[in-house]
Amino acid sequence: MWAALALLGALLLASVWTRGPVGARALTQKDIDAAVLRTLTTQNLPSAAARAAEKIRPAVVRVMSFVKNTKGEEVEHGVGTGVVILDKGVILTNLHVVQAAQTVKLVFADGSESGATVTGVQAENDLAVLQAHTIPDDLHAATLRSTGDLVSGDHVVAVGFPFGIGPSTSAGVISGLGRAFKSPEGEQEIDNLIQFDAAANPGNSGGPLVTMDGEVVGIVTGILNPTSHRTFVGIGFAVPIESAAGAVGLPPF
Repeated sequence: MWAALALLGALLLASVWTRGPVGARALTQKDIDAAVLRTLTTQNLPSAAARAAEKIRPAVVRVMSFVKNTKGEEVEHGVGTGVVILDKGVILTNLHVVQAAQTVKLVFADGSESGATVTGVQAENDLAVLQAHTIPDDLHAATLRSTGDLVSGDHVVAVGFPFGIGPSTSAGVISGLGRAFKSPEGEQEIDNLIQFDAAANPGNSGGPLVTMDGEVVGIVTGILNPTSHRTFVGIGFAVPIESAAGAVGLPPF
C-alpha cells in the first residue's frame, strides 16, 4: 500500500513539473487526499491479513511425528505446525505434536525437508523445541513481539496446517487475555493464555499467532470444543510468546 502511495505521489509531482514553472499550481492537501482516495478505490490492494500471512509464511514449518507399529513399520503419529525462532534451525511447536514420537520430520516453506531432534521441553506450556538436522539456505526466522500492549479486539492471524492442509491462513481478533485451558486429553491446565477467534483446528497446533504486522505474539496450543468432535467453535488459545521464547533460552523482551 505504501509503495502504491509513494508512486502516486511521484506521479503527481511529475505532473506538476511537466507544466513548467510558469503558472504551475502548488499541490494542496485536497489534491493529495483526492489522489489517495482514487488509488484506494481503484486499486485492489492486499488485505492486512494477507500481508501479515505473507510476512510470517517463510518461517512456518510443517511438523510430522512418526512411531513404529507392531510390524516395525513407520506410521504417522501427529501432524502440526512449527515456527522458526532462530535461523540456525531452532523451531518451536507444541509438545503434544511430537510427544512419544520416535522420528520427527519437517517441511520448510521452500519445500525442503529435514529430520529434527527435540532439544527442549516446557511441559507446563505444552511447548517443545526442535533442532533441524538440515537447514535450508536463507532460512527466515520469525519476528517476535511482546504481548504487553495487546488488548481484546486486536486483529490477529493464525497460519498453520489444519488437518494437515496448508499452509492455511485464518484471521480474527483477540478475545481475551490471561485465560486458563485444559484440553480433554491433557492432565495439566495451562495458564496465562491468549484467547482468540481466528479459525484453528487440529494441525494448527504449534503454529504462530501473529499481529497485522506479521509479528508473532503467541504459539497456538489448543481449541475449546464442547463436543467430542475436533472442530473449531470459535475459541482458540495460544501461549504468549514471552513464555515460548523462554523455552529456547531467549532473553525476556
